[in-house]
Amino acid sequence: MGITRVLSAALLAVGLAAGPAVADDASPSPSASDDSGAPTQAGTSFRTATEVDQGRQATASGSTGDYLYWSFAADAGQRPDVKATVKLPDSHAAQTWQIDVYDGLRRRQSCQYGAQTRTAAPGTASVELACVMRTVRAWSEPWANDPLPGTYYIRLTVVNLTSADLGQPVSAEVRVDSKDIGGSAAVDGSLAKPLVPGIAVSSASDSASDATSDSSSDSSSDSSSGEDGSSSTKSAVLSSIEPDDGWSSGWWTDRWVWTGIGGVLAALAGIGGYALTRGTGRPTRVPPGT
Repeated sequence: MGITRVLSAALLAVGLAAGPAVADDASPSPSASDDSGAPTQAGTSFRTATEVDQGRQATASGSTGDYLYWSFAADAGQRPDVKATVKLPDSHAAQTWQIDVYDGLRRRQSCQYGAQTRTAAPGTASVELACVMRTVRAWSEPWANDPLPGTYYIRLTVVNLTSADLGQPVSAEVRVDSKDIGGSAAVDGSLAKPLVPGIAVSSASDSASDATSDSSSDSSSDSSSGEDGSSSTKSAVLSSIEPDDGWSSGWWTDRWVWTGIGGVLAALAGIGGYALTRGTGRPTRVPPGT
């Protein structure tokens, strides 16, 4: 009877521990996302990259030969999947398009799999590109090139083009989705802050409207001095994109569940071993001489 109670309590504890993990894994379907507020243009450099949220499809129009930039946020435990579709003009020669992903330090990130570079044959209506990144880690060695939480940049451009097709109009669609890898990607460490670079520099005394208007000012103004000879205080304006639930907020992983299950099984094994080896009473045979 005692072992039955212990088993019932253990199963109840495992069920309560697994409940939050199932709830955290539940996420809305990408098809149900609303693209009404998605951006309709792209930047032309890292500093002017257009911010796009995960799960939304961004569109942009440009010309062959342009560099198109977008940026998105990725947190620890996510494995981003970047997809791009380029719609080409009706008449064109063979073109080779490429999509690259850079982290907040502007280090080019490798793709686990996906068609990162593709060549469109003459007359092809569109070309599709994909890059499935490595899982974003919460912490890494300084010398490593592992993806870390923060801002990531998408660069789309043509790398092989004839002079006759230069400047022809094209349109692009970009979408970023992520898969939550879970406890298998957890590490014993975390960054102090995510890699979110400054996108502009403004004076601390400026108003919000002035900071917006000055975001395109030259970087040489960082060391400028005021009329009274004192250098003005400058502060970096950081990127505004971040995960919906904040940075590194998903502290719960399925590793907690498996740790709890292992502890329960170890306790049950100890109880079972004790029940099998304990005596039922005094021995019936008394050694001689006692």
